[in-house]
Amino acid sequence: MLERSAASFRMRPEMGTSHADEYVCWSRMQAEAGQQLEAIIERKERERQAGNGVFFWGVGNAPSVLINALARMERAIPVVFSKMKGRPKAVDLEPGRTVVWRQYIDVHGNERPLPAHALVTSRGDSGLGPKTRHFALICFSVSPLALSAGTAFDPNSYRNAGGTGAPVGASQVTALLRRTAATMGDTPYEINLHASLVGSCWVRLTDPVELSTAELREIAVATSSGNDWIDLVTRLRKGDAALDSSDNAKSRLF
Repeated sequence: MLERSAASFRMRPEMGTSHADEYVCWSRMQAEAGQQLEAIIERKERERQAGNGVFFWGVGNAPSVLINALARMERAIPVVFSKMKGRPKAVDLEPGRTVVWRQYIDVHGNERPLPAHALVTSRGDSGLGPKTRHFALICFSVSPLALSAGTAFDPNSYRNAGGTGAPVGASQVTALLRRTAATMGDTPYEINLHASLVGSCWVRLTDPVELSTAELREIAVATSSGNDWIDLVTRLRKGDAALDSSDNAKSRLF
């Protein structure tokens, strides 16, 4: 069950918002866990339909320290997705192992099962061994998900929210930003997909289980929707190739 009903996920509009109060979550997207970006968008659209507008978007880095406070305040936070510049990494195109994540830590620090419709995958290994941590943006969109082009996004008009307010770093894939200026001019980035952050907004995932080659093929060709999609997600989470239990226990502590 979701943290709140889907109808309540439309966060309160901002009144008298100034540049200093304008937050946006910016995430750069590319191929991941052996799937091309276009296939990921199609899969997230099936997830969005089954979740009454809610979908979980996997990301590699931890939440901003401000996220929990903003989530508790039910602040309206748009999320903007832009295509990465450059080719995807080989490890993202052809990972040695792929896992599906089954639980997450909510805004109150409680570990909860992911909603029945949410399918978040990632590569199974990091540079240090089996991957025991991953993260996700909890998103809501009334409109179907589809890649678009033509609307510029200028990260130079923003600074990192919280801390010292540093400029957006070249290595930051996902970041909570605060607008500091009007759009300055030419930018290589566009708004290729957009939604709103809802519920706990940006969460840590736990409890990964490895997907078999047959299961990965099933995801690649899936055309399921509605209850059929939920049935597919349920089956994929029941795999028995779980990561080492000591790693799973460690992931819950950090």
